[in-house]
Amino acid sequence: MPGWATVPTSSTIPVNTIKDFTTGWAWASRNDADSAHADAELPEDLARLCAGADSRFSEDCYTLSRIRTLTIISYGVLFVATFPFIYYLIAIYSSWRYFRYPQVQLADYTPPLSNLKPIRGVDPDAYENFASLCRQDYPDYELLFCVSSAADPMMTVLEKLQRDFPERTIRIIFRAGDSASNDKVAKLARLVNEARHEVLVINDSDVRVAPDYLRKVVAPLGRPNVGAVTCFYSSRSDKSFAENLHTIGMLSDFFAGLLVARQLDGVKFAIGKTIVTTRAHLAEFGSYESLENRPGDDLLVGRLIAEQGHEVELLPYTVQTVSDSASFRDLLQKRLRWIVVMRHMRPAGHFGLLFTHGLAWTLLAILVHPTLAIVMGYAGMYIFLRITMTWMIGRWGMKQSGVWARMPLIPVWDAAAFLLWLTSFTRSSIRWRDGEYYIRNGKLVPIAE
Repeated sequence: MPGWATVPTSSTIPVNTIKDFTTGWAWASRNDADSAHADAELPEDLARLCAGADSRFSEDCYTLSRIRTLTIISYGVLFVATFPFIYYLIAIYSSWRYFRYPQVQLADYTPPLSNLKPIRGVDPDAYENFASLCRQDYPDYELLFCVSSAADPMMTVLEKLQRDFPERTIRIIFRAGDSASNDKVAKLARLVNEARHEVLVINDSDVRVAPDYLRKVVAPLGRPNVGAVTCFYSSRSDKSFAENLHTIGMLSDFFAGLLVARQLDGVKFAIGKTIVTTRAHLAEFGSYESLENRPGDDLLVGRLIAEQGHEVELLPYTVQTVSDSASFRDLLQKRLRWIVVMRHMRPAGHFGLLFTHGLAWTLLAILVHPTLAIVMGYAGMYIFLRITMTWMIGRWGMKQSGVWARMPLIPVWDAAAFLLWLTSFTRSSIRWRDGEYYIRNGKLVPIAE
């Protein structure tokens, strides 16, 4: 009868046979006389046997110990590989709660406002983007643009805008370059100071909006506890592979992370495509002047307003953007810049992204335990949860078209995102527009040519 052998005091130890250690430990004794000890615990007796074994059995004991260690590691990998699935479930739940129970807004809150637009370079379809802001169903607002000089190539577009919409208040101010590393933030600082109204709407130059945009995004400020408003965005038209990949990445990854953060910790961020706040709320933390040499200004504005005790509202409203990521290389460079900035701004959170990369962990689980059950279980769960959360956010929540057609790109995005996450640990600088910068102590430091 198989069992544990009593460890003798002499060097003669009954020889035992190692059986299948990937599914369980078994020790078959060749000496039936000691079968009464079959209930002994393996780890303790294993150590005693190997400690008392002579050289004839030392190799067997080493092999046994190594197999045991590898088995523990393999099951540890299987356990950790479930962490991304837990994250996906949290994302699905967070998305369901957010879109199922939207915040009721005050539709009649329409204070005078200034729409601030920092400009650098000419974006695709810039005129149509700006013209959409001139067609707003809103009683009193101004459009305020800031460019580097009168020779800026965008001046032609802005002058045409003034001619085509004489009923709108459209002002253009200039800001020459100075020591500020973040040109966009320096221009926003000038725009805030020049704005005629207390309520400010800040959006990027690639944004195109519907006529109800200003009414929708300003309304939450009517609640006294709200200090800022931000909202989602989607690409207006995806033509290239890179543009479609970017869209599925936003729906399946970026927005999912925002909704999880909102559910677990509240909204302590803002998205640059739309930020609505007031001059008073900006002044509480030093306004944009305090951010002139810091990266991630959009995120910081939301965080700093939240730190003053105000609520930041993530509005279930979607603006459109005109993509300029025509090539896969451009997309990777933009994503890498963002992930490197996040590594410096939130190092702990950045490292924690390791446990959200479901594709990488699924492949690792299959590699260390290549059985049909593991392949079907882990791969099936990965595919099911990723499709569910993408549909929940993109189709059910944001009402975007073409979501199902882009679903096959999810693993491509996940693979690229994981590789970029790894690459971020090797980068100490970022490229922004036509400049190269180090990030040191949370600030942008230009790299000398």
